[in-house]
Amino acid sequence: MTVIANILIVAAIVVGLLFTVVAVIGVLRLPDVYTRAHAASKSATLGVLSILVGVFLHFWWNKDHISIQLLLAIAFLFITSPIGGHLMGRAAYLSGVKPTKLTVGDDLAEVVEKAKQTRD
Repeated sequence: MTVIANILIVAAIVVGLLFTVVAVIGVLRLPDVYTRAHAASKSATLGVLSILVGVFLHFWWNKDHISIQLLLAIAFLFITSPIGGHLMGRAAYLSGVKPTKLTVGDDLAEVVEKAKQTRD
């Protein structure tokens, strides 16, 4: 059981590391704030969650200790990180940051325009 547990723990941490590296590359290489926010919120969230799950499994299976702090961190990160990424993108859009020329559509333009008309 210990070998299988260690393989699962290492696999979770390595997957987390790979997703975190993809997030870093995405933030550095992608052309505008919207795609960067997408890379940061999706890949980094999955990467950090995988690492935290690997650490949780290590303490649970190898040390016979269930860490409530790790479970709370996993839940908190799972809830707040995608919301934060969405809010960053929305704030950038509402403040007038233009997307790259490669962007094909703008689905939010008419919704924002309608909201401005109803507000006035």
